[in-house]
Formats: sequence, structure tokens, C-alpha cells
Amino acid sequence: MTTTTTEIDEIIAYIHQHIYDSLPLARLASHVAYSPYHFTRLFKERMGISPMYYVSSIRLQKAKDLLLQTNLSVRDISLEIGQQSLGTFTTRFTERVGMTPAQFRNTAQDASRHLQSLEQLSDWATPFLSQSRHSAVRGTVSSEYPFSGVVLIGLFPKPIPEGFPLYGTLIGSLGEFELTDVEPGIYYLMATTISWGTGVLDMLLPHSTLRTRYREAVVVRPDEELPPLNVTLYPPALDDPPILISLPVLMNHFLTRVQKKEQYRV
Repeated sequence: MTTTTTEIDEIIAYIHQHIYDSLPLARLASHVAYSPYHFTRLFKERMGISPMYYVSSIRLQKAKDLLLQTNLSVRDISLEIGQQSLGTFTTRFTERVGMTPAQFRNTAQDASRHLQSLEQLSDWATPFLSQSRHSAVRGTVSSEYPFSGVVLIGLFPKPIPEGFPLYGTLIGSLGEFELTDVEPGIYYLMATTISWGTGVLDMLLPHSTLRTRYREAVVVRPDEELPPLNVTLYPPALDDPPILISLPVLMNHFLTRVQKKEQYRV
């Protein structure tokens, strides 16, 4: 492991330990004895996002924890993570998690129902109704550990699973996946899992779920076929970004598409 890698690991751990403190860029950079400019460049090379964006993401993850594990009001939680404006906190949370803080706090029952519906599905074909006009991103998902459940796969605009993926699907077992009609652009492929029988809290706060990400940007060009992208699920690593998007929201979105497909068949 290089010195730079060790230092970035150290600053990631430092951010987690001091997430409720003020963490300006200068403080983070000085902790590893770099100038703010040099530190930002090294951090972004390793993580794909800036140090301050990473701090913001970890704080939103903490907000999710507080919403489900405390009785603090949404306003108090926004203050707890250093966000003075309730409106700004609500907007950012909604954009990156997929629902408002109040909605997220009240999704436990829906989460269990969605997982049960997925377990009962017999047809896992990706429910697209129109003929593909653009490229397809295909590959396989394997796992370092035994796994039985659903795999959520998406192409995101940033190397962090937040907000709805630009293209996404679910598969009911390890193996092949396909994302069709992907327009030319630069994307980041990430996936996570929900095992059958997962508890509601672990589903809503997926800190320990198996996950994977394709380490390089996925560049889709017009009229050019991509080679298969093969990824392997693994337990969370220190430098994995937090999973901010609500997994039950993605499950419900997929189930809605399946339902529309069945209506179309009728």
C-alpha cells in the first residue's frame, strides 16, 4: 500500500470519527500535512468525488441513521449534521435518497412488503416495452461469499450510489445482467444486494450489505459495443462510498415497471 493510499484511508477514518464536528477543507488537508489543493486532487483521484462532497455524503448517511434510530425531529437532525437550513437539508436529502426525510422515517412497512413481492416474482426479465435505440451495458455479477437475494444494479452520473440511477435494474440471483437503451455518456456502475429475509433496519440502512462497483468509468459511445462488465460482490470496504439512495424506493420502482409490463401483455 502506498503512502498516499494510507493517508487517504487515514483521512476517511478521521472524517467518520469527527463527522459531527466542523470539517473545513483546510482542517482535513492539514491532518495529513498537504495543501488543500494537493489534498483535494489526491482525494478525488482515489474516491472519484471531492473531500467536501464525501463529507456531505457521510453526513446524509448519519441523518438516515438518526431518522430511524432516534426520536429527534427532522429540524434537530439537520442541525446535528451541521445543516443550518431545514429547507436545504430536506432538498439535498430528497435528491440523494429519493424521498423526503419524513417519508424515509415512515417506510419500514413498505420495505418489507416490497422485498416479499420481489421474492415471489417468477419473471425477472428487465421490463422494457420499447425497442432499444442505443447501446446496452451487459455483464455478470458474482460473489466472494454465499448469497441468495436480490441484486440492485445501476449506472450513476457520479461514483457514488445516490439519487435514482440513470439506468438500473434488479436481478433475482447472481449471474448475467443487462441495462438496455443506454445513451452515449460517462457512467459509474455500482450494485448492492438485499438478502432474502433481511430485516427492515438493515434494508433501510445498508451499512454491511454486499456490494460492488466497477472501478473505471463506463464510457458508452455511439454505435460501439461495450465488452461485458464483470463485477464481484464483496463486504463494504473503507473507501466504498455510502449507499444513499433508498433501496426500497428502487425495489418499488422495479416492481411498478414489472406491473406495467404485465398490463401491457394483457
